[in-house]
Amino acid sequence: MLKKLDFFTPINSIIQVMKPTVGITCSVDENSSKLNEAYYKAVEKAGALPLMIPLYGDKQNLQRLAEILDGILFSGGFDLDPKWYDEEPRKGLGTITPLRDEQEIELCRVFFKIKKPIFGICRGIQMINVALGGSLYQDINTQHDRALKHSQDAPDFYPTHRVYLQKGTFLYSVFGKEEIPVNSFHHQAVKRVSPLLKVVAHAQDGIVEAVEKIDDETFVLAVQWHPERMVERYPEQLRLFEAFVENCKRRK
Repeated sequence: MLKKLDFFTPINSIIQVMKPTVGITCSVDENSSKLNEAYYKAVEKAGALPLMIPLYGDKQNLQRLAEILDGILFSGGFDLDPKWYDEEPRKGLGTITPLRDEQEIELCRVFFKIKKPIFGICRGIQMINVALGGSLYQDINTQHDRALKHSQDAPDFYPTHRVYLQKGTFLYSVFGKEEIPVNSFHHQAVKRVSPLLKVVAHAQDGIVEAVEKIDDETFVLAVQWHPERMVERYPEQLRLFEAFVENCKRRK
């Protein structure tokens, strides 16, 4: 509960009791913007105020958003248009949402430039990697000979394969171990890693499962699995959101 504030309350105390605001990008279809409630519930549980980001028609709104928000979470969704990493569409490419691509890539670059925290999930890791100069496997099932089954037929909370974390990374410090079980709902994946990011986790088949760039000024963390769907039954997954929100607070 927020403390009662009065005219004489020091500004530092006011800042301490204010929750950071976190924007979460929405999925887009022909007539609507929407978001699975698991995203904003996880962000709220981690101690932030979640705000949904719809598809805007005016690009000036993106700069204003960047000024208002303390951090941004790029959520899952459809495939990215391969034009963003200078490739023609290949067999296996799924549905694309060009307007969402354009808005999110711009938002990612703006947030990165002004050094506000960035967190990505599933499509989010792919979009962040592309926005910062990387590329993707358009379809790992046709482009990766050893690919595990990364699009599970199991309950969305249930972990179906393992991810191996690199020691000495921020992600490793979040979980404190080298191996975690995760769920999996994707057929695209990071291929050429952005020169601005570091791979910090992978699956047994070599598919990139997490990237980061974290220092005193920059917080970028992205994972390929869906931790928001796991937090109720696997509470350790909430640590990802808590780490993100803590950095939003620190940079507020």
